[in-house]
Amino acid sequence: MDGQNKADQVDSGLFGRPLFDKPSARALSRVGVVDVGSNSVRLVVFDGAARSPAYFYNEKIMCGLGAGMSETGRLNPEGRARALEAMKRFRHLAETMGTGPLSAVATAAVREAEDGPDFREEVERETGIKLWVIDGEEEARLSAQGVLLGWPGSYGLVCDMGGSSLELAEINGGEVGKRLTSDLGPLKLRDIKGGKKARKTHIRGTLERMHEELGEQKNRLFLVGGSWRAIAKIDMTRRGYPLRVLHEYRMTPQAVRDTAKFIEQEDPEDLRQRSGVSSARMALVGEAIEVLRRLVKTFKPRDIAVSSYGIREGLLYEQMPQMLRDRDPLIEACRFAESKDARVPGYGRMVFEFVHPIFRTAAKDRLRIIKAACLLHDVSWRAHPDYRAEDCFDNATRANLGGLKHSERVFLAISLMHRYSNSREGTRLDALSALITEKEAHEAEVLGKAMRFAAMFWLRKDAKLGQLKWQPRKKILTLKLSAEATPLFGEVAEQRFQSLASSLGAETVIKT
Repeated sequence: MDGQNKADQVDSGLFGRPLFDKPSARALSRVGVVDVGSNSVRLVVFDGAARSPAYFYNEKIMCGLGAGMSETGRLNPEGRARALEAMKRFRHLAETMGTGPLSAVATAAVREAEDGPDFREEVERETGIKLWVIDGEEEARLSAQGVLLGWPGSYGLVCDMGGSSLELAEINGGEVGKRLTSDLGPLKLRDIKGGKKARKTHIRGTLERMHEELGEQKNRLFLVGGSWRAIAKIDMTRRGYPLRVLHEYRMTPQAVRDTAKFIEQEDPEDLRQRSGVSSARMALVGEAIEVLRRLVKTFKPRDIAVSSYGIREGLLYEQMPQMLRDRDPLIEACRFAESKDARVPGYGRMVFEFVHPIFRTAAKDRLRIIKAACLLHDVSWRAHPDYRAEDCFDNATRANLGGLKHSERVFLAISLMHRYSNSREGTRLDALSALITEKEAHEAEVLGKAMRFAAMFWLRKDAKLGQLKWQPRKKILTLKLSAEATPLFGEVAEQRFQSLASSLGAETVIKT
């Protein structure tokens, strides 16, 4: 066995060896992507743990390139000028950030406009940026890859709504299948003559034809695009939803119907302000919700998930080696955070191995959240001691992490809060309590207190802490300390051990 293979065994465990430090991953550490859409032009610079995108920089300009194209056949003149100025700015920003050549794609408006080729030439002449004009099927493929970046191995139907088009793509076990494109973008729909009745007829006919080509699609529906995110914000407002994180936000078909009625009944400007939706997005919500309503009625998905990842993340995914694509985005991101911010990088693995006996019957889905918590248990040490628990809670509930359901975010937040605090009284957890069961909240508290205890053994990352043995039927928690750890089992450590035992309702046995 060569040296690299031996090294790969060091952290094989449940999740394999981290890959962010390999050359193929480091090459992706600063990637700049420009998305020239029918409604907006956006620059995103990715940095950090390549498997889970970290947004080093993100700027959007609402240009409306596709506004009025149904009548003129040309790009909106004002939007074209705004888009060109945005591209000039983005080029200079990319140079200062060291991204190398920007990957730039243009979608429906530029590919369909009479002056689209002229605009491409102008952009390259004025900025040096080469615009890759993609067709609808390629747009669908990239959007689906963006979803796979956050949900590896997913099954379902990806729906990407831009300003001038709507794309559908199948995903099955990590692969992109059939792909279709249509003109069901809100900028196009608002130009249909005949009013709301004609628009609804066109939407229904188009989606029925797409359904005939794709067949039954009753798995999850993944929504990609700014108009869908605006609707999700409104759905959150209607429900009084406590966690304002759009990625992985779930809706039911009934929720879509209820939100459609809610939009019709509310004052648009008041609703816009309450939901935090921009004026430009709110102007398109009426057409978008008509499409979503019919989409759900036609394809009958079992549930609906909002994805903040789309074409731009799909371009990042395109550049990843397969070995990186196959990794868990949550675990890789947490490993990267530990390597960057923890006082003893690598100690999180020791903590996981130490606390694992308490959770030996946990399913793998739960174990990955436990592993993530252990990797993150020390990344907030720079915060003031009085605010570390709160800081951990905020990071877990708001951080840009892929592969993490909202209930899992709350579980992670509670466990990290208890890493620094025995009590959660007076915290913001009460507002999020509906997203997690009492049993899950208690399990997260036990995990937090176990990490809090493990952190008392300040040793090198490859040291042996000893062993925990948990007998749930007998309610006995046994601690067997290693020779290295025994001198560290002082008064405070013993108090934390007893606090852990108390959470388990256990008697303790200590062996040295």
